[in-house]
Amino acid sequence: MAISRRTFVAQGTIAGAGLVIGVRLSPVKAFAQENEKGPKKPVVNPFDAYIHVKPDGKISLIVAKSEMGQGIKTGLAMVLAEEAEVDFNSVSVEQAETRPDIYAHMGTGGSGSTMENFMPLRRAGATVRELMITAASQRWNVPTNECKAKNGAVVHEKTSRRASYGELVQAAMKLPLPDPEKVELKNEADFQLIGHTTPRVDIPSKVNGGAVFGLDVRVPEMLFAVVARCPTFGGKHAHFDATKAKAVPGVKQVFEIPALGRDMFTAGGVAVVADSTWAAMQGREALQITWDNGAAAAESTNTLHAALHAGAGKAGKRVRNDGDVDAVLSNGAKRVEATYEFPFLAHATMEPMNITVHARSGEAEVWAPTQSPDWVQRTVAKILDLKPEKVVVHTTLMGGGFGRRYMADYPAEGAQIAKVVGKPVQLVWSREDDMTHDFYRPAACHQMKGAVDQSGHPVAWSHTIASTSIGAFWDPPDHQAPEKSEVGGAEQMPYAIPNVRLEYNPVASAVPPLWWRSVEHSFNGFAVECFIDELAAAAGQDPVQFRKTLLVKPANWKAKNDEDPDPARLRAVMELAAEKSGWGTPLPRGKGRGIATYHSFGSYICEVAEVTVQGSNFKINRMVAAIDCGQIVNPESVRAQAESAIIYGLSAALKNEITVKSGAIEQTNFDGYDPIRISEAPPIEVHLLKSKEEPGGMGEPALPPAAPAVANAIFAACGKRVRKLPFQLA
Repeated sequence: MAISRRTFVAQGTIAGAGLVIGVRLSPVKAFAQENEKGPKKPVVNPFDAYIHVKPDGKISLIVAKSEMGQGIKTGLAMVLAEEAEVDFNSVSVEQAETRPDIYAHMGTGGSGSTMENFMPLRRAGATVRELMITAASQRWNVPTNECKAKNGAVVHEKTSRRASYGELVQAAMKLPLPDPEKVELKNEADFQLIGHTTPRVDIPSKVNGGAVFGLDVRVPEMLFAVVARCPTFGGKHAHFDATKAKAVPGVKQVFEIPALGRDMFTAGGVAVVADSTWAAMQGREALQITWDNGAAAAESTNTLHAALHAGAGKAGKRVRNDGDVDAVLSNGAKRVEATYEFPFLAHATMEPMNITVHARSGEAEVWAPTQSPDWVQRTVAKILDLKPEKVVVHTTLMGGGFGRRYMADYPAEGAQIAKVVGKPVQLVWSREDDMTHDFYRPAACHQMKGAVDQSGHPVAWSHTIASTSIGAFWDPPDHQAPEKSEVGGAEQMPYAIPNVRLEYNPVASAVPPLWWRSVEHSFNGFAVECFIDELAAAAGQDPVQFRKTLLVKPANWKAKNDEDPDPARLRAVMELAAEKSGWGTPLPRGKGRGIATYHSFGSYICEVAEVTVQGSNFKINRMVAAIDCGQIVNPESVRAQAESAIIYGLSAALKNEITVKSGAIEQTNFDGYDPIRISEAPPIEVHLLKSKEEPGGMGEPALPPAAPAVANAIFAACGKRVRKLPFQLA
């Protein structure tokens, strides 16, 4: 921490009696740092979590992170309880108020909830433990080293005295706070919670129906709304007649809401407000609207396909350039070329977008399933012309996020409607609304060229990416590099090849792009891991042995940055996955194994797929994953996240594709965008590698290797390369 100890305690900031400790979770570089040699700068937003030790001994961790199925209400409580030496059941994780003045960073994404919070929470828990031991030793007038914390109490074994944390809170509040960087942490060998399976605390309420998601919100006098949006991106209504819509029983109001630009990117349209969602939808069906489809009506999947191929086929902005690729490719070495194609993908969260907004005189209240409650607050405040602090945002549980719920479009629409209605109103997106007006995983085309020498060693690697850039959409290209969210994983291609080149070309499209689970790693993982397999085949080598020779960690190796993978850790998960999958053992004709290994979000994962191919059909018989995510907090959560990401990735690889016709999305529901069903899902084995490294993320990293492992297995089974997603063998 770069903030002083005197600002670490924030008494009275959180309501209720007891000891309150502020904790810095997100990177401190984002905030004003104290300069001991110069004038003091005010540390604005020094904390983004608070620990509240109550007089009854219970502990609340108040944290500005959203629970969207990743299990943080269990995992974060485990970390705190471990170091504080309290019963896990005495710790609760509470959703923070949307107070940017108190909580410095309120976004949830990038698989960062455990990764970012692990060490700060350990230190905070150790601080609680040390304070309680000090308070007890002073009460009993004994040395601190004779006192031990255990199960929410301090004991002095020589005299058999015992005091609970609740009894010690008042004394602990008066003590000087220890330096959180210097408190003694527990030996990992003594962990009783971290690394041990613990049932998730949110499961019972989700099973019995007690959990409150966004669509479950009900407040007095609430109305319901839907919006009719132009099917074409950038289009608008030229004329609408609401006569028939207003005649639908239950419909209260019908009015226009304008499209909003940067930071919100709403489509605009016609809002229908009624006393039930069904009545609002029926009213929308009765609307008579003439659409002005705009310039995007000329765009189609075919036109975009041509533009992407053209972009991948020409020189682009050079992102990485080691050695001399062109010289090696022209010197007679055995060349390999491949082009990989990726479609747009929808987030398709199980709970579609929704929000409840109540605009009152001079203030507003919001109930939102969101990954970014502070963005919701700013958005609603701007539309209602309020100060942000006058907007109270309650963050509910959410039925999936995957990046989609980081957006401000549905909060903006909700605020626009609430401003007119003057009562609480719940805006609901139907599945069709969500599928056709999402922000999509970019469409992309990757052209790969490589070469192996006579000894079978790869000597050149050329990778050109063309995609509908997230960066170019969100920030003008002259302000931010358009490749920023497109090249991760490709730039850090881990294999020891002497001549490597990576280039990027953005391709314009009216279809709005956004972060999708694992972001650019979802397509870069496929291109890198399929092409390294193609080079192995050209060299006549086993894919695992080929990778082993290239995952070499020099004695003086040092990571260039947080995204730079450690070759030794990649090799270790590959060796474990190969062992557990029976790699190298014979398979019957028509069956094959494929492997893919990848690093993203601080974690290392290798997956092996086993498939059976019969003609133009194939079946995935088995998926085996080996994971090094650093220190494991809750093994069952790691397995669940891995299984979820694999299924999500396989759905995209095998079945999912968003296509465009006349500037509009063709798929409208799960009949055209079908996830893998239970009967289609393969058995998944997850093997965890023990590690003392700091935790990595787990919400996304298991997705990138899934599709290339299957594609490589198909090649092993029948000799056919699959280079276009979703897969088709015919």
